[in-house]
Amino acid sequence: MRKAGLFVAATVLCWSAAAFAAEQTLTGTISDSRCGATHKAMQEHNKDLTDRNCTDACVKGGAKYIFASGGKIYTFENQNDPALAMNSGQSVSVTGELRGNTIVASKISKSKS
Repeated sequence: MRKAGLFVAATVLCWSAAAFAAEQTLTGTISDSRCGATHKAMQEHNKDLTDRNCTDACVKGGAKYIFASGGKIYTFENQNDPALAMNSGQSVSVTGELRGNTIVASKISKSKS
């Protein structure tokens, strides 16, 4: 009986790990690690600054691309993906594997909403 319980627990644990490794699709905004989810502080100094322009400038200055979704911030593992620059500061759908607070994006596309 005890062996059966251990087997079931081990099986559930393996399935759980596989579920976390599966790709997910999230909707959010591509931003930068300097500003985070919002560019309000930078826009206070320059009213004409768009989210895209701010993200581009911050990344050019050494910040990393981030993904803000559902009140959480994720770091992109693949920082050199051209889709990040193409969609910076915009609402997107990101499909990829979550590893803690890091996302390995396999697809980035403009959000339909």
